[in-house]
Amino acid sequence: MNSFIEFFTLSSPLIRNVVIGSVLLSLSSSIVGCFTFLRKRALVGDAVSHAVLPGICLAYIIRGEKDPATLLLGAFITGWLSLQAVDFIKTKTRIKEDTAIGLVLSIFFGIGTLLLTIIQHRPGFYDQAGLNHFIFGNAISISKTDLQVFGSVAIIVITIVFILFKEFILLSFDQVYMKSLGFPVKFISVLMSTLTVLAVVLGIQAVGVVLMAAMLITPAATARFWTNSLRKMILMATLFGLISSVLGAFISYITPSPTGPWIVMVLSFFAILSFFFAPNKGIVSRSLRHWRFKRKIIEENILKAFFQISEQEKSTGPFSKEKLLNKRKMETHDVDDGLNRLVSQGFLIKESNKYSFTEQGQRKGQRILKLHRLWEVYMTTYMNIAPDHVHDDADSIEHIITPELEEKLEKMLDSPTLDPHASAIPYRFEKKK
Repeated sequence: MNSFIEFFTLSSPLIRNVVIGSVLLSLSSSIVGCFTFLRKRALVGDAVSHAVLPGICLAYIIRGEKDPATLLLGAFITGWLSLQAVDFIKTKTRIKEDTAIGLVLSIFFGIGTLLLTIIQHRPGFYDQAGLNHFIFGNAISISKTDLQVFGSVAIIVITIVFILFKEFILLSFDQVYMKSLGFPVKFISVLMSTLTVLAVVLGIQAVGVVLMAAMLITPAATARFWTNSLRKMILMATLFGLISSVLGAFISYITPSPTGPWIVMVLSFFAILSFFFAPNKGIVSRSLRHWRFKRKIIEENILKAFFQISEQEKSTGPFSKEKLLNKRKMETHDVDDGLNRLVSQGFLIKESNKYSFTEQGQRKGQRILKLHRLWEVYMTTYMNIAPDHVHDDADSIEHIITPELEEKLEKMLDSPTLDPHASAIPYRFEKKK
C-alpha cells in the first residue's frame, strides 16, 4: 500500500521522471501510430526504431558525452534517412516495400551494433554513455533534462498533427482525391514520415529499439477494434497508451524490473482483450454473430419448408418433423433445436409431436419463400443464370435481404407472379385454415 501511495502521488523525483516520460512517449506514439497504421505502414515503425541506433552512437562519438538533444538529433537523422532509403529502394527498384524495410532495418541496426562495439572498447566511453539502454530501454535513466527535451518534441508532434489533421486524414485514406484538391501530397507525406521518426525517437530511451514498434502500432491496432471513427480511434489509442504507460511504470516500480517491457506487456494485454472481446470486431463477438445468424437461417429454412408444405397441402398443419426432413435435408439436431426455438418464439404451435403455424409464423414463412422466388427471378432475368442453377444462391441470399431491398427488387422485376420454376410468388398474406 505504501508503494502504491508513493508511486501515484509522484513523491519521488525519479518516479516523476519515469511516469511523465512514459506519458509523453505514449501521447506522441499513439497519435502518430494511428496514421501509420491506417496507411498500412506498420513495419516502417520497426525499421525506424532499429535505424536510430547508429545515429545515437554517432552523436555520442562526435559529442563525447550523453547530451539528450544531441542524441535525439542523431537518432532523428538516421531514422529519417532510413525512411528515405526504404522509399528509394521501393520506387527505383523492383524490390517490394516489405523487402526494402527488411534490408534497411538490418543494415542500419548492424551499423549501430558495430558502433556500440567500437564505443565499448574505447576506454572510459561505454560506462559513461550507457548506450546499451537504448536497445532494450531504461526508463529509470530519464533525467529532468531528458524530460524537457522529450516534452518539447512531444508538443511539436502533437501540435503539427492538430494543425494538419484533415490533411493527414486525406493522406491516410485517399491520396488521389487529396492531389485533385491541390494539396502537396509529397510534402505532407514526408512530414508524416518525419513525425513518425520523431515519435519513435521520443520513446527509444524508455522502451528501446526492440520494443518501440509495439508502442507505435499496438495502441492504434487495439483502438481499431472498438470504433470506425478516426477521432475516436485516436482518443482510444491515446487512452490505451496512457494507461499502459502508467501501469507499466507502476509494475516496474514494485517488481523492480525494466519499465519498457512492462509497458508493452500491459498494452499487449489490452490488445488481446480487444482482439477477443471488442463488441463488433472481436473474435468472440463475431463468433456469436455467426452462431446467431446460423440459428436464424435454420429457423427461417424450417418456416419456409413448412410454408411450402402448407402450399401443397393447403393447410397450416399440423406437420410432422419427418415431413419437414423429407422436404429439406437438414441435420436432425439442428431441426430439433430450431423447432423448439420457433415454438418458444410464437411462430409454431406443438401438438402431439407435430407442428402448426401461428399467424405470425405463417406470415414469416411466406415472406422467406417470396424472397427466395424473387431472387431466383432476378438471377435468371438479369444475370442470365439457368433456372436449374439459381436455387442454392437464392437459398443463401434470402436470409440477408432487407425490407428496403425487397421493395426495390419487387419494383425492378415488376412484381412477377411466377418464379423460373413456374411456382407462384406469394405477395399478399392470406391466413390459411
